Amino acid sequence: MSKIFIVGLGPGNMDDLTLGAIGRMEGGKPNYLRTEKHPSVQYMRDKGIGFTAYDNIYDQADSFEEVYGKIVSMLLEAAEKYGEINYYVPGNPMVAENTVRMLLGQNHCQIQIVSGMSFIEPVLEIAQADPVEGLKILDGIGLEGFQVDINSHQIFTQVYNNRVMSEVKLVLMDIFPEDYAVILVHKGGMGESEIVERVPLHQIDRSEQIGSLTSLFVPRLDKNKWGIHDFSDIQGIMKRLRAEDGCPWDREQDHLSIRGAVLEEAYELVEALQEDDPEHIVEELGDLLLQVVFHTQIGHENGDFNPIQVTSSLANKLITRHPHVFFEKNVDNSGEVVYNWNKIKYANRNITTLSEKLRNIPRLPALLRSFKVQEKAADVGFDWDVIAGPSDKVGEELAEVLEAASLHGPGSHIVESEIGDLLFAAVNLSRFLEVNPEVALGRTIEKFTKRLEEMEYMADRMGIVMEEMTLEELDSLWDKVKLRENGEDQD
Repeated sequence: MSKIFIVGLGPGNMDDLTLGAIGRMEGGKPNYLRTEKHPSVQYMRDKGIGFTAYDNIYDQADSFEEVYGKIVSMLLEAAEKYGEINYYVPGNPMVAENTVRMLLGQNHCQIQIVSGMSFIEPVLEIAQADPVEGLKILDGIGLEGFQVDINSHQIFTQVYNNRVMSEVKLVLMDIFPEDYAVILVHKGGMGESEIVERVPLHQIDRSEQIGSLTSLFVPRLDKNKWGIHDFSDIQGIMKRLRAEDGCPWDREQDHLSIRGAVLEEAYELVEALQEDDPEHIVEELGDLLLQVVFHTQIGHENGDFNPIQVTSSLANKLITRHPHVFFEKNVDNSGEVVYNWNKIKYANRNITTLSEKLRNIPRLPALLRSFKVQEKAADVGFDWDVIAGPSDKVGEELAEVLEAASLHGPGSHIVESEIGDLLFAAVNLSRFLEVNPEVALGRTIEKFTKRLEEMEYMADRMGIVMEEMTLEELDSLWDKVKLRENGEDQD
């Protein structure tokens, strides 16, 4: 079988070339370079060692993946022809080298690594950072915020021009303060050519030194100083609160004792969303997240499950229930997305009948649950064709309520049953009109509360006690409040 030795050229200083690398250069085998734009290549020139460089491939392809694919194909052909070749890459072959990854993934040729110093060591030395404290190496191209880890030192590579650096800056400034101190390292490990710039984060794309040998070092966050925390910190805080020397109240709680808080916090979040107040939304999202973390920690302590199982369950569900995103399944509209979601959910739970689907609806508040029950009935065609159906049904059920009340009196179980039918009919009408009844009723309650507050304020201004007013006077005050409201809030 043919063989390729992949040789690391180090960060750039010829003094950093390993004896292994020099031995391969001087061994007489054909030499191939991903790029000859590397200072250590001068050693080969000085020694008169021949080589073939692939720099021209970069101008012949439309993407980096295409470049790397062509280089790998040419290397495999050369190895097949000569039996054994050397392939040289900057730094360490196992650090940020896509062609190496692709070569290791094939099985037509034997691969052997000849190690070299990477760009990481010089950067760490400049920053005086110990990787034991946590270190993450990230590609600056296509960087996403979820990849960033505030608990570790981070080195960003592939930040080879101001445009890429600017994109990295925008991602980081969503997480770190704009004046956060970072380090730009240009030509790290190249002796006198090395340039180090210590700048605030918002200035990283203004450097005139940015090039192919530039790296960005971002130290891990001092959370006591900045007050910035991520999900893992919340898990740690909850674990600390539940510890023997933690908070007595938190230690005493179990799944059942705090189950009501989940509903309470969910409703408070809904209220914040309706207010469209970002600051309030952030607070309430945090409160709801607390409930997730709380129950996760309790489950972990009980030996029932751990945090990774919770996040894995969610991730796997999101992936499998979105085949149109992750498995190239085509969908035409959002309605089909919902249909596929439910179809996959029922298949996973071995639910086939309408009765099983109805029983699978959780014990939600009655209005919301009735809405979902009616949705399931509509899925099998048990639904009105036109709005007159649910509209007439509301009138019919109201008449039955009044009749039952006259025959049996208020508070009877028959009246209760008829009131339930009326509410159920009203929910059906709201569903037909594409209105969530739970949200609609919540808005009305809030509107009613605000009107009463305004009535109380107006009565107080007039020196009147509301409890002493007649119904006609209260109705008049109510109408005045409505007139003062914004047009969109009027009935």
